This record gives sequence, structure tokens and C-alpha cells, in this order.
Amino acid sequence: MKMIVFDIWGDYGHFKKIYTTTSPLSYDFPPKTSIYGMLGAFLGLDKEDYLKHINKDTVKIALKIKNPIQKTNIALNLIDTKRDKIKKSNISLDNKSIKSIKIYNVNLIPNRTQIRFEMLKNPKYRLYVHLTDEKLYSKLKKLLEQHKTVYTISLGLSELLANFEYMGEFEFEKKVSDDEYTTINSLIRRDNIINDDINLELNKEYLFSKIPNEMDENRLTTEYIDIFYERNGESINCKVKEYYHIPELKENITLI
Repeated sequence: MKMIVFDIWGDYGHFKKIYTTTSPLSYDFPPKTSIYGMLGAFLGLDKEDYLKHINKDTVKIALKIKNPIQKTNIALNLIDTKRDKIKKSNISLDNKSIKSIKIYNVNLIPNRTQIRFEMLKNPKYRLYVHLTDEKLYSKLKKLLEQHKTVYTISLGLSELLANFEYMGEFEFEKKVSDDEYTTINSLIRRDNIINDDINLELNKEYLFSKIPNEMDENRLTTEYIDIFYERNGESINCKVKEYYHIPELKENITLI
């Protein structure tokens, strides 16, 4: 099986944890549901129906942490965008087909609430993607090669713009566990680890995180999973049920 590999990074990122409200906390990496949105933006799929084309049946994804996870708090001013609270103004145009336009001027909104957001600082990840739809796969590959996107790519929030670099297309060899320890370079689903058998090493920071992993077309979360990872992006030596080997990159990854 062939997969497209590319790195994505930015100055800041924020992937809101589902259980936080007034003080939004961030996951350490984009959940697969967020990656679906990124791929939809790359390909120019409408936000209302991209999940029809990008879902658990049509895409395989793995993720590797490239930069150590760092976080900081930044205060953002949130505004109330309910239309009935925004002052309106009309603009008359000479065009016969347009008589007037109502403009909702957000600069005139009187109420603002300052909220402290937990932000990822200098986040960088490597994504491994395979799409079963050959047209979408070819389109994504071509866009990455040309360093282009259809819609702007961000890391969680629209203001947190992302950059990316195409690493190439590589052949992946699927391996089934032989009950031996394997060095894994990506995030690992906990249910893929045999009996939680992990060879813990000194000077490495191991973490578990429960994340939303699948959504239906109504954008309702249908699956949550535990992810095991190393905070600084270091490899993990453990026993897994299955993994994929990339000879050219000398990496072993597992799908999320």
C-alpha cells in the first residue's frame, strides 16, 4: 500500500478538548476528526459534506509528533455574533439587480469576553495518509507537490495558520505481531498494544490521551479511543498487534 507523507506545522495550534468550556484546553496533537477537516480543506471539499468522502471507510491515517509538545496560555477576546445584537447598516448600490445590502459590522459589537486559551507552541507533526478514492488521492498528492491548497489550512482555529512540506509517496509494508518488541515512531492506539506491554525507557515522557476519533455525517462523535505517545516525539518500544514499516524512511507506524 502506498501512502502520502507530509509535515505540517505552525507558530501556534489549538485542538479543543471536548470536556473544557470556559477555559479551553488543547489536545497535544490533532485528533483524527481534526485531520479529516484538514484533508477536506486541502482538497476543497465543502465543510457540510466532506465527511461523506473522508471517513473511516475511505482513509487511513497515522501521525508522528515532530516537535516536543510545548504549551502556553493566550487571552483571546470573544465576541457575541448573534445578529440581533449587531448594529445594521444599509448600502445602496447602482447595480439594478442589487438594491441594498445589510452589513453586520462586528466592530460595533459592544460586548466582548476575554478567555484564556491553552495553545500549543511551535507544534509540528508528520502525517501519513492513504485515500481509497484514487481521484482524491491523486489530487491531494498533486496539491502537496505544488505546495498548494484549495482552502486555507490551520491548526485547530482559523487564526492559527499552518505551513506544510511534502515528503513524498512511500510504499508501506503491513506487519503482524510476532510477540516481539517493535520500535514505533508514531502515535499508537492503546487497543493495538498487546496487554499494555511497553518497554519504558528512562528520560522519555509517556502519556495517554482519550480523543474523539470518528464522526458521522452529522458531525456527531461516534468513537473515542485512548492514544499512547511520547511527549517529545521519541520512538516507543512496545508489543503491538500490527504496524506498517516504511523501508525508505526507516520508520514503523501504526494507524489511528
